[in-house]
Amino acid sequence: MFANFPKKLASPFGLLADDAKLSFRTQPGGIRRLAETRNISITDAYWDQYTTLFDSPSDVFSLISSVDIRRALADAPENVASLIRVLSSRLVNLISDHTFPTPQNASVGSLATSFIKSAASTAGVSSQSGQRDPTKEALNCLRVLQRVLPVLFETEYTELERRILWEREEVREDAECVRSEDERPQFVIDDEDEDDDTSNSGQPKSPESPGNRRKSPDAAQNEERKTKTLPTLAERLISCTIDLLFCCGFTLPSKSQEDRYKINHVIWEKGVGSTVDPGPCRAHDQNKVEVLRLLLVLLSKQIYMPPGTLLIAPSPYSIVLVQQTPRRHILTILCSLLNTAMNSSRPSSSTVGIGSVAAALPYNHLVFKGEDMKLTLVGEALQVLGALLDFQSGAARDVLSNPADLLSAAPTAKTNAFRYFLAKLHRPADFVFIADGIVGILEQHMTAINNLLPGSKKPIPHLLETIVFLWKMIELNKKFRTYVLESEKAVNLMTYLLCYFMESKDKPEQHGLCRAISYILQTLSAERAFNDKLVAPIRLQLPAKWACQGTAGDFMINSIYSVVATTSGALNSLYPALIIALSNSAPYFKYLSVVSSNRLVSLFVAFTNPTFLLSDEGHPRLLFFLLEVFNGVILNHLDENPNLIYAILRSHKTFEDLGTFTLARGLREIRRVQLAKEEQAKRQSGAIKGKKADDTEQEAPEHEKARLLTTESRDALGLSVEPDLEARMPHDRPRPVRSDSIQEGHDTEAEQITLTQPLMSPTTSEAPESRSEKARGKMRERQRSESLDMSGSLERIAAAGVGRNGFVPTQDWVTSWQQGLPLDPVLLVISELLPKVQSIQTSNNLNTTSAIIDFLRSATLQSVLPETPSPPSRKFLWSDSSLVWLTSLIWGEIYVRGMAPLGIWNATNVRLFHVKHTQSQNRQITDAVSSVVGGLGGLWGRGSSESLVTRARSTR
Repeated sequence: MFANFPKKLASPFGLLADDAKLSFRTQPGGIRRLAETRNISITDAYWDQYTTLFDSPSDVFSLISSVDIRRALADAPENVASLIRVLSSRLVNLISDHTFPTPQNASVGSLATSFIKSAASTAGVSSQSGQRDPTKEALNCLRVLQRVLPVLFETEYTELERRILWEREEVREDAECVRSEDERPQFVIDDEDEDDDTSNSGQPKSPESPGNRRKSPDAAQNEERKTKTLPTLAERLISCTIDLLFCCGFTLPSKSQEDRYKINHVIWEKGVGSTVDPGPCRAHDQNKVEVLRLLLVLLSKQIYMPPGTLLIAPSPYSIVLVQQTPRRHILTILCSLLNTAMNSSRPSSSTVGIGSVAAALPYNHLVFKGEDMKLTLVGEALQVLGALLDFQSGAARDVLSNPADLLSAAPTAKTNAFRYFLAKLHRPADFVFIADGIVGILEQHMTAINNLLPGSKKPIPHLLETIVFLWKMIELNKKFRTYVLESEKAVNLMTYLLCYFMESKDKPEQHGLCRAISYILQTLSAERAFNDKLVAPIRLQLPAKWACQGTAGDFMINSIYSVVATTSGALNSLYPALIIALSNSAPYFKYLSVVSSNRLVSLFVAFTNPTFLLSDEGHPRLLFFLLEVFNGVILNHLDENPNLIYAILRSHKTFEDLGTFTLARGLREIRRVQLAKEEQAKRQSGAIKGKKADDTEQEAPEHEKARLLTTESRDALGLSVEPDLEARMPHDRPRPVRSDSIQEGHDTEAEQITLTQPLMSPTTSEAPESRSEKARGKMRERQRSESLDMSGSLERIAAAGVGRNGFVPTQDWVTSWQQGLPLDPVLLVISELLPKVQSIQTSNNLNTTSAIIDFLRSATLQSVLPETPSPPSRKFLWSDSSLVWLTSLIWGEIYVRGMAPLGIWNATNVRLFHVKHTQSQNRQITDAVSSVVGGLGGLWGRGSSESLVTRARSTR
């Protein structure tokens, strides 16, 4: 009875097949053989375990390490070549195998009996374990290739990679029968201006073309030549990967299969180009993720190139995808990825029920552990889409229709077909679908990071990819850009982008996102349709820390001020793009509030600070653009912005001093500040030692508190985080008393800003009439200082203590930019309006502020001011360095996202960007808290922290 029962049972009964996996790791017949045995035959049974042993991606990445692959590449490179050839051939053969993919009901049944089969095989009991699972074999082929290829892509294995994947083979015509492809009519994106060249763009005539390598047997027999060149292994692998994306029963529902054709290039979800929704399937979504992950690995060859060669040595894998893929495949891939991403923010009709209720519950991501496959699929789709749309290397670079105009660059069907067809979208319904999808994702993320219950919603992990896709849509598709800018979504997009900028500005790992947002903002601000929307109010519900009263223009000014005032120069390289955006929009500013008006002037005062102005050669540009902001308002809407004009008049001395600024004066001011700081430090140290205890008692508590608040709230530029803080400080001398508000609706703090500085200045003893005569006759007379000679101490300050990175300011340099500053309109306004405002201020009227604002509303200087020029339109211009930066940003994010849970590119020698590993901290308390409220990071809506931080650095 018990004769056939095994005498020894595996522990624990072999139910989890751990013994076989452990043997693969430790026994000579496992991974060790790959490096220890030379020239393993392709027909050897050893290769079978790579397609049948593993049950999940984590199994592959834990049982096969990058060290194992490097050891095999060093000791037995021919075995690595055989492994790649075996896996690729197995994938190609599985597509034509009638048993692939495994029927879904059979997969469920095999899942239910896998434990029994595993136990039986481990214990030696006969069973029907010999039955194949083609779906599992295909998935394991994809997973092992994902593990091996990133190591093979490293620079030291370039020659071996070329021999394995890109070496062509010539065979006799009758040696292989090339299968034919179904040539039925396929989906296309119609375009009204498509020409004949465009319609045939998806069928390149080069021998590498996938379209040419699929020839019917009759056509092959009619050719006179006796040999033919087979596609390279890399081309076959890419073609096979594309086919797997549209394989019925594997990544598409089985009902999509027509007749006997297993591969059906139909769009995954409804949206652009499709009105059919096949419905979600977790198994199909998981298979799509596996295939897209391999596609990303193939595209990742770029990250192993140094920045200097990225644009001149294109990745051959990317070239095949964007230039040699048939048009039908490009359209289905593009629309499938696009629709998958844009539908993620919309509730699916198939999820109505318990699942939708559970998804709406707070902290649901903590209760329901495990990977959200749909969210992972959306992230993978956006990453592949971003990598394809960004590729502009070598022959894939956009073509200039006018060599003299850099803005005329545009893609063609022969450079990058994905960029070309994205630019050809023109249906209004498609624009609505895409814009709603992008806004929906941004709204979801905003809700997650600013929820009433901290950490109750999981932040959207693919925020950067969504913003990059928005940038590509605005850049490539002019019709979509026009649609967005003419709709109400323009203000909403600007609001979300600036909120994410302010949320990320203090996180160094997110500074790449901040840079992208600043360039997008500059691009939008160059469009008149966008600027016309700035007079509208913000209708979105924003967190209190970012909300402000007024128009969208006020929010734009306050947000940029917040970035400059709170980053202490950490984002110094982004200031030009932000100030240029203000300069582009300034001619359209109307009804600016008191707060935003004072903050604009505060920015100007900070940029004129000699410590900042003389520290870098590019800082005077910020003054130039900021003066253009003032000029844009003055020359276009002077009477509609009385608050800004009033703020300029109250800071008139700063503008007047800039006209006569010299290097000697700036250095003396820097020296004076240094001496004051040294004296203050001495006094503080003396007070601490008790030598000057009496001095500390002389300062009133409220004065000391205000002084400390002022010191702590100022950044490196001298900007106050709260510009009205000084207005609330107590002063020894009496200040003017205001009896009523400037404008109804302003809060108390905003009203007090207007009285921070009285207009009566000690320098106003000269007759206003003489200054007005001078301004009328000569526009402006800039006088140099009485003496330009600098003492030895000032020269030492200029050489050592002012400039950064070896920059030494000189008087000639100061003169060169000072003479080009557009100060004339501002000085004319000051010379014309300041005496009249001073006369109102000296009157005994209790409503002085209101009287001044009313006067400025009715002020007209058309006869004095110069003719209004056309509004500036400085768009963001792409350069080689900016292209490399964006590529490194996209792939840096893909690299970091790939670290969890697999670590696809971890421990590989990437060269496009620098990888910095942070030290892991004790996570016991954090893990305990995360089980309840989502971790300490979730308390502030910051999401999960990564143990690895990637910086995508520009080469500029």
